[in-house]
Amino acid sequence: MDFIFVLLGNILVYYSYALIIYILMSWFPNARETGIGQFLARICEPYLEPFRKIIPPLGMIDISPIVAILVLNFAGQGVNALRLMF
Repeated sequence: MDFIFVLLGNILVYYSYALIIYILMSWFPNARETGIGQFLARICEPYLEPFRKIIPPLGMIDISPIVAILVLNFAGQGVNALRLMF
């Protein structure tokens, strides 16, 4: 059982890293059109889309990815708490 919680926690951490890389790619022209950018778009956009519908951008700044990463961190903390309980 411990293996499952550790694996799930690691997946959440790696997904957070993928989100951060995907967000930083928006700062570089044509970075999202590369193979890596398209791969990250396929795995990150379905998760970011509901947050973008709920949280409007502030001018030209989109804060929904920050909220999405915070939610992932809270989920990771929940997984760690469950791991300690079992």
